[in-house]
Amino acid sequence: MSFKEFNLDNIENSKNDLEQLLSSSKEQIEELLKIEEKTYKNFVKPFEEIGEGISDFVTPIFHIDSVKNSEITQKVYEECLPLISNYQTEISQNDNIYRSLKDIQDKNKSSLNDIQLKVLENEIRDFKLSGCHLNNEKKERLKELNLTLSELSHKFSQNLLNATNAYEMIIDDFEDVKEIPASDLELAKFEEEGKTKYKFTLQMPSYLAYITYGTNREKREEIYKAYCTRAPENGKIIEEILKLKDEMVKILGFENYASYSLATKMAKKEEDVVSFLEELASKGKNRAIEELEEVKEYASKDGIDDVQSYDLAYYSEKLKKEKYDIDQEFYRPYFEQTSVLNGFFDFLNEVFNIKFTQANAKSWDEKARVYDISEDGKTIARIFIDLEARKEKRGGAWMNNWHSYYIDSKGEEQLPTAYIVCNFPPSTESTPSLLRHDDVVTLFHEMGHALHHLLSKVPEALVSGISGVTWDTVEFPSQFLEYFAYDKEVLKLFAKHHETGKVLSNEAIDRIINAKNFQSSLAMLRQVEFALFDFKLYQRLYTSEEEVQNLLDDIRKEYAAIIPPSYNKFQNGFSHIFAGGYAAGYYSYKWAEVLSADAFYMFINSGQVLNKELAVKYKTTILQNGGSKDMDELFFDLAQREPSVDSLLKIDGIIS
Repeated sequence: MSFKEFNLDNIENSKNDLEQLLSSSKEQIEELLKIEEKTYKNFVKPFEEIGEGISDFVTPIFHIDSVKNSEITQKVYEECLPLISNYQTEISQNDNIYRSLKDIQDKNKSSLNDIQLKVLENEIRDFKLSGCHLNNEKKERLKELNLTLSELSHKFSQNLLNATNAYEMIIDDFEDVKEIPASDLELAKFEEEGKTKYKFTLQMPSYLAYITYGTNREKREEIYKAYCTRAPENGKIIEEILKLKDEMVKILGFENYASYSLATKMAKKEEDVVSFLEELASKGKNRAIEELEEVKEYASKDGIDDVQSYDLAYYSEKLKKEKYDIDQEFYRPYFEQTSVLNGFFDFLNEVFNIKFTQANAKSWDEKARVYDISEDGKTIARIFIDLEARKEKRGGAWMNNWHSYYIDSKGEEQLPTAYIVCNFPPSTESTPSLLRHDDVVTLFHEMGHALHHLLSKVPEALVSGISGVTWDTVEFPSQFLEYFAYDKEVLKLFAKHHETGKVLSNEAIDRIINAKNFQSSLAMLRQVEFALFDFKLYQRLYTSEEEVQNLLDDIRKEYAAIIPPSYNKFQNGFSHIFAGGYAAGYYSYKWAEVLSADAFYMFINSGQVLNKELAVKYKTTILQNGGSKDMDELFFDLAQREPSVDSLLKIDGIIS
């Protein structure tokens, strides 16, 4: 089977093409509904394939707006969004489809296999959650709400990108940049009127360079303030999103958005989520305060007796260097992007028996590469990897699935594809892209998501790969793979100096491993702060920017080790929950981390982290099963026991 090429040459005609596709999809569904004796084979399977066809067309259009943002991509996105939103709402509220699925479930239960039953169970649940049982007036209102919410999410994201691109800080005094690593300084440097100057922006590699190494405290605050006050207009968008989500879930019969969100999660009760987060916070808070005191003590030598949020990265970096002799700049020449990628592929081949081969295929940018993945000589998947920061690319790192693995109604195998997008330091003609170890960890994380999708062997698209995986366990495979980025044997596969080819020494690798848990309690507390803010925000309706801010302030008073300045409007940039899928689900990172830490402990306890036998068991049990079974069941199959929170606290060095 051949892969679909990534081709958006005709992007300006997308709206017309999409209208035709959706219209023909509706006709096909109408034909399916006319079938007298509906079965899984003659109804569910073709219905599933219609959905795959739409996702095949739409995914690249929405993706390009994130990675190559322009007036054209924005226009096309805004034209296509209402079409797809209305179509999805219409289909998900179609009572005839819902009743047909129920009918097939009731009549054919004994002849269907577990995977088919899981598809029906999920679909029937989702139809109910979409309000297919409601009267037409309520359905119409839900349709309006879904569309408006999609538009608001996109606007939130676009405002953030525009604000990120609108800001630059120009420095012409070398004293203010003297501690900044050479490779970052090279990217910031420009000549103007015969003078060398340095430009820093809110793009992540540039922002991190100044906030971590910028000598001038006022300049650090300036760029910090610019970063955490971006897109103030998003405050009003948040009010609107909260109001509309609350209205939507009340129409559907839920008390609040949090309980609606849990209907599709592994966690079942609101109090389970809150008590889980509060337990983590209480176990980590004392240690986090100690970690902060250490930074304050260090900063006091510099005459700073009121450490602020914009000082934390700077003095933490100095402290880390003193404690562990960790100098990020020393490591970066060993983590040249291409070398890291190739060594990473060698590692994946060694443990999972999968091979990556660069494909001569089109992508959206000359820096985005395409690889085919094979297993035992047979091509099984394709991945697009786009790692460098660009002005027209939204910040952060993510994996996006394009096609799912499944067996179609003709019995033919359809192969999966996915995209990995990061924002690492860009390469230029004179400088290669040199990564920090944190970037390497991010790459492992996103590849964990991608492999979860691409290694699926589930024949039904609706529960193949990451489809059908509960949101609070979807981070398990990504976080699990991250742990390997701290393993000596793994690092030696690719940590090679890009000029000399010399492998990073054991001693230097030990320093990375020893420093892994530096400030791990502060980091955990920060995640818990975000997760509690997100979850509590959706437990009742907060109607104004002020109320939202008060909630965040209250959570910080109780759980944050350091309180940020009052101008910090973190929420206006919290795109995970206002422009992504994490609303009332940000806790998922920690929830899933319990599974990932516990699974990784199996490798540690086996005596060898590169344990191929265990890795293959993990691949066949967790990755290949996708969403076809609940993750708690799959985890039990892997470990033969329930997961334990203590593994996470141990691996983070919070308890011994």
